[in-house]
Amino acid sequence: MSATVTLEEKRAPGHDDDKGGAVAASPLPAGGLLDVIRARQEATGVLDAGRQIVRSALKAVLEAARWVPTPNGMQDFEIVVVDEKAQLEAIGQLPVEMPAEGTEAWSSPGAWSNPEAWNPTADATSRLTFLGQSVADVQALLVVLYDGERRPAGSEGDTPGLMGLGCVLENMWLMTTSLGIGMHVLTVFNNGHVEQQLQRLLHIPTHSHIAFACSLGYPAAEAEERVRARRDLETFVHHNRYGRKGVLWSVLDL
Repeated sequence: MSATVTLEEKRAPGHDDDKGGAVAASPLPAGGLLDVIRARQEATGVLDAGRQIVRSALKAVLEAARWVPTPNGMQDFEIVVVDEKAQLEAIGQLPVEMPAEGTEAWSSPGAWSNPEAWNPTADATSRLTFLGQSVADVQALLVVLYDGERRPAGSEGDTPGLMGLGCVLENMWLMTTSLGIGMHVLTVFNNGHVEQQLQRLLHIPTHSHIAFACSLGYPAAEAEERVRARRDLETFVHHNRYGRKGVLWSVLDL
């Protein structure tokens, strides 16, 4: 049984809460899920092209997606699993026009880019590249679709539905991390011409839109330690009213 600590056990001596009474004990896991959350990071290195992802591991990732919370229980997403080499190669041949500058250019993974893509004086055709490197060594590509027909009436814009897609991404990401599988999030597939081509290639119905894709594979080498700076809890957590910091969270050692 894993060790747990409680808020009551971790209270600082002489600490008083707003009501002056005891704070109810709440078990906090020591390690476990929190360790997975802290370890989660995007795969940036080379993937091992020869190491297959077993079906049980892939199923676990999909199960994690299946149990996400969705608004009104609409379950407004579909997932296309692409693991056939011929299909992956066909996706790799899809052309992408790299923006010469701006937010979209900076958000595109470097593996797609061509040095000329960053040259604002270059001819437009030189900014064309292909998705080959982004899917070259992956063992599976998960294409997540958003079904706009599965939403409550009067929910145009469907912000809750988009939040549900975020839950799908996070659940799958945490599961791959726990299994030692590398995951890279690809957003280029929901951009205009690329989405249309992929819809045709994968026979995706027109009422479904590509939200994002995730490429999966085992890292070929141990990931390099990267600095991952995070703000302290006291800098962004406010207790009962904005601006009141360092009251509750200072007693927790997370």
